[in-house]
Order: sequence, then structure tokens, then C-alpha cells
Amino acid sequence: MMRANVTSDKEIWPRIIQGGMGVAISGWRLAKAVAQLGFLGVVSGTGLNVVFAQRLQQGDEGGHLQRALAKFPFPSVAEDILFKHLDAPRSSGRAAVRGVPMFTVHSSNDLLKLTVAANFCEVFLAKEGHSGVVGTNLLEKVQLPNLASLYGAMLADVDYVLMGAGIPREIPGVLDKFARHEAASLKLVVEGAAPDDDLRITFDPKVLFGDRLPNLSRPRFIAIVSSDVLAQVLVQKASGSIDGLVVENGSAGGHNAPPRGALKLSVAGEPIYGPRDQANIEKIRELGLPFWLAGDYASPEKLQEALQCGATGIQVGTDFAFCTESGLAPTLREKTLKKLAADEVAVFTDPLASSTGFPFKVIQLEGTLSEKAVYDARPRLCQMGLLRRMYKREDGQIGYRCPGEPVKNYVRKGGNVEDTIGRKCLCNALMANAGIAQEQSSGYLEKPLLTAGDSLKRLKHYFNNGGIDYSASDVITYLLSSPTAMPA
Repeated sequence: MMRANVTSDKEIWPRIIQGGMGVAISGWRLAKAVAQLGFLGVVSGTGLNVVFAQRLQQGDEGGHLQRALAKFPFPSVAEDILFKHLDAPRSSGRAAVRGVPMFTVHSSNDLLKLTVAANFCEVFLAKEGHSGVVGTNLLEKVQLPNLASLYGAMLADVDYVLMGAGIPREIPGVLDKFARHEAASLKLVVEGAAPDDDLRITFDPKVLFGDRLPNLSRPRFIAIVSSDVLAQVLVQKASGSIDGLVVENGSAGGHNAPPRGALKLSVAGEPIYGPRDQANIEKIRELGLPFWLAGDYASPEKLQEALQCGATGIQVGTDFAFCTESGLAPTLREKTLKKLAADEVAVFTDPLASSTGFPFKVIQLEGTLSEKAVYDARPRLCQMGLLRRMYKREDGQIGYRCPGEPVKNYVRKGGNVEDTIGRKCLCNALMANAGIAQEQSSGYLEKPLLTAGDSLKRLKHYFNNGGIDYSASDVITYLLSSPTAMPA
């Protein structure tokens, strides 16, 4: 069994991890605020290449991205990115933003360089001006951008990498290789591939940037898991050291692991979770790694409960998602919190919404894709492709399809029509959540789809004197308060 080199000094480990929430919700401002308070601030690397390019094309308000690019270790690459994107008008249509194509197994060097730079800048800005620790969060299921994203974050000296939504057992070895500037590869999940197919993507820093590369440190790697079985598999079979685990249950926001066994739905249509879906904390503890509990643990009482069962601390997402430093569009944050104050908002675990096939928690809110009329009015289109699935075509080449794309296209590519029912375009919806909605060639402006954990209903304890705004500091203060000082 492979174990991390864990120090006995637990004080080096953060008690609170701010969850990595994409797209652009866990931005550099939020991660910086949390890190400055002495805890682990986390940026989301999902879709950063598109977010980065669009913000440059919109003029780079505040000049933050240009300031970060000035520190990028490859000046000619930075200059080329600014030439292509700064103040360049965005285009509508299949390209999400000007000059940013979808990832493929043969992505261009320009796209890879843009992705590296985007992740460098996000981590650089989160770490700028303080000595706190910053992590980046990526999804195993969004495979194609991950190598470039990891290398970019490491160029900015990211302290932690967190990854879930799959089994990221190759990532520790990738981090080891990148720390030495060696080429690294990932085995791709390709539907219809034969058992002996070894379909991979490779990222070689020297091919993109030459031989004069800066010294890099290997960040700590924390795997996000939903079960003790998955945790054991990762620790035993990972390609390098696992430094810690986040154990996340079905109460967490965003994607949830599906229930074990045959899917059963409640009367309301939500997946039913049972005892088999609860991680055995004793078995987690036996692995000898630091671990954090996540999924409705955002209270002083739950923090103490986690510590008492041997956890190093907790990971918190939803509370941070609606604070003022969050990347959530202010109008959406205000609308949600006002509805919450009036007890007029609910969270539904939708088994169909995500193209990944994983259940996805959805806030029921007017004007978003959670409304049937809004969903029905959207022209189906795949223009970002982050959640596209790879499949092996009859000619042996890799194709790409998404259950959220036009139904006829998906079926033409060999997909089952049943898979398209109820699917929502999370790529575009999550971009809209961050206030950077894409425009289709028809003129249709993409609509948001908000997500939150079951703890959303408890955010009202942050409201004071009729106000609904609260900060990342307020979240930390609450979590560290006496368990009897405030209601759970």
C-alpha cells in the first residue's frame, strides 16, 4: 500500500478547505481572501482558458490579468496571448469566445499555451501579496485540459491540487513528472474502446516552452472521494503519493457520486441514497492520511464532530459560493439570498441535468434552466465541449459527443436518444452563473443554472439587520465560533 510521507505535525494542514467551485465561482479573489485568513483557498481550474480569454477580450477590468501575465515565465507567449485576445471583440456562434476552440486529443499548441497561462494567472493572483496557501481544483471527468491546467498552476507555485469526479490515480505521478519538467500522459476514458486500447494524451513542457524552464515544486495532492472503497483503491494504485483525502457525501453541491447499485428515485424524482453510500470513516482513518469531511459540514458543531472522529478538518463550498468575494454574478447571488430570506428557494438533486451522468444539485430559481419553460426555450448547442464524451468511431478514430448537444447530432454519432432527455448544457450555464454568458449565433443569450449543497437553507444565519451580504471572513468566523454560540 502506497502512503504519503505524512508529518506528525498536524498544524501544517489547514483545518478548513474552501471548496473549488467552477466555472469561475472559486476565483482568485475568493481563494486569496480565504488564504489570507490562514486556511486553504482554492481556485477552480475548470474552463479557465475560456474565462481567461473572454475577460481579456472584455478589456481586462482592473488590469489584473495583464499584471499576472507580466510575471509569466515565457514573455513571448504572454505577448502573443495579449495580441490575440486583449480588447478583441468576442464572436457568437460555435466558438465560445474568439480564438478558443474546443479541446481534442490533438489540441493546438496555441490552445495549450492559453490554458497554461490562464491557470498560471489565476493561481498567481490568488497567491499575490501574502504567505497563505492556495490550491487548484480540477475534475477527473474533464480530462483533455487537465495536463495543461496542472502545469500552469505549478508554474505559479500552487500549494495543493485537489481532484475528484472520477478516479484520479494517474495525477500524483503527473505532478512528480511536471516538477522535473518531464512529459506526462493521461489514459483517456473512451466509450467503445477495447480493453487493450491505451488511448492517451501527452503534455511535454519542453515542446511548448523549450529547455529553459524554471524550478518547480511538487504540490500536495488531495483526492476527493465519496467512499472508503474508492479511497483504498487510490492509495493502493495511485501513480505517486496521495497526500490527503476529502471525503464528500451526497449533501454537497455540484456533482454528487451516484448511489451504489441500481438507481432508485424518490417520489420527488431525486436519487435515493442509503447506508451503502456513506463512507466508513474508520476505514478512512486506517489509511493513515490527513482527511477532511465535506457535504453539509459548514457549522461549528459539524467541524467539532469531524475533528472528534479523526478528521483534520472540513471542506466548505456553499457558504463561500454566496459570499461577496465569490465569482457568482452579483445579481444572481442577491436574487438567491433574497429568496432564501423569504423561505422561497429549494435545492433539487437532478439525476438528469448533467451530461456526465452524475446527479447534479440544482437551485430552483426563476429565470434559470431549472424552470421548464426556460429549459425548453433554449436552442440545444454544444459550443464549449468541456463535458463532451469521447467515443471510438468505426474508423478507429476518437469522436466527441455530448448528451446536451442537438439530439439528431448525438444520435448520428451513435448515442442513445434516451441519454439526451432532460440534459442541460452545464458548460454554458455555469459560465452564465459567473456573469460571462455566451451568445449563440441566433442571438440567444445562455441562461444560468445555479447549484448549492443542502446547507443552502442554513445561510440565513449570516444575515444581519436586514442585510443579506456576508464575506469570506464571516464564514470563517462562524465556523470557528463556539458550537453553542450560534444555531447549526
